[in-house]
Amino acid sequence: MLSILIPTYHYNAYPLAQELEKQALEANLIFELICVDDGSFSELNIANQKINQLINCKFIEAKKNVGRSASRKFLAEQAQYPWLLFIDADVLPKNKDFLTKYLNKLTPTSEAIFGGFAYKESSYSKNKSLRFTFGKQREEVDAAIRNKTPYKVIISANFLVKKPIYLELIKQNTENSYGMDYLLGALLKKYGIKVEHINNEVFHFGIDENIAFLKKTEHAMHTLSNLSKSKEITSNDISLLRAYYFLKLFYLQHLFGKFLGYFDRVIKKNLTEENPSLFLFDLYRLGYFCRIHH
Repeated sequence: MLSILIPTYHYNAYPLAQELEKQALEANLIFELICVDDGSFSELNIANQKINQLINCKFIEAKKNVGRSASRKFLAEQAQYPWLLFIDADVLPKNKDFLTKYLNKLTPTSEAIFGGFAYKESSYSKNKSLRFTFGKQREEVDAAIRNKTPYKVIISANFLVKKPIYLELIKQNTENSYGMDYLLGALLKKYGIKVEHINNEVFHFGIDENIAFLKKTEHAMHTLSNLSKSKEITSNDISLLRAYYFLKLFYLQHLFGKFLGYFDRVIKKNLTEENPSLFLFDLYRLGYFCRIHH
């Protein structure tokens, strides 16, 4: 018994809902599919309304924008089944047995299972080079590697979780901020939730343009800073925080941030070109974090 939950915002989720309905019916699953648009009032919701015509599927148009985490909380509360499959609107399953792959992995001790992310080479374009390169190198990670540090590569765009566990976690995760997967990973670790990773990827298609992704990255750094200040998150498996605290050990964090600031224009030029350097991207993020985190 499975509740498939799709949060969306100004995106046509109908092709994804169609594919998941087809897979669920072919596998004779007891399921429901709920898709919620987070108050975008988008013309794309005309297509999303067709989700209501699919079997055991419904589309809800929220009248107010509450943010990604609160939208997910609403979806979890609406769900009637014990297992929740969260899947973002801008993806499509890599395999035709996507749903059964998840369900075949369930055991009496299962709590949360992450399927992973993948990128099609055809999705690459120069003006989206940074998000594509980051996704390809940092998110498209084999399950065997992810399972070595299970709380590190936490991508909430494709995972299965027990409903009571998720509702407990989301109590502390409703801020309307980009970068809240940092907190999800920390909470899963804090509460000792059993996390498994499998190779059951979705292709990610909603790839941000370079400038937009840099802005989202800066937003994520503010989120991480706030979570760190409030002690909701410690260095854990987050490499950036570990690097920051290493610099702080020698009272170098402010100097490092200021020094990197002089090279922002040069670094951003690289990050918006055809072959962006993820090493420079890491330096950019760390430098920015050092400047805002006090």
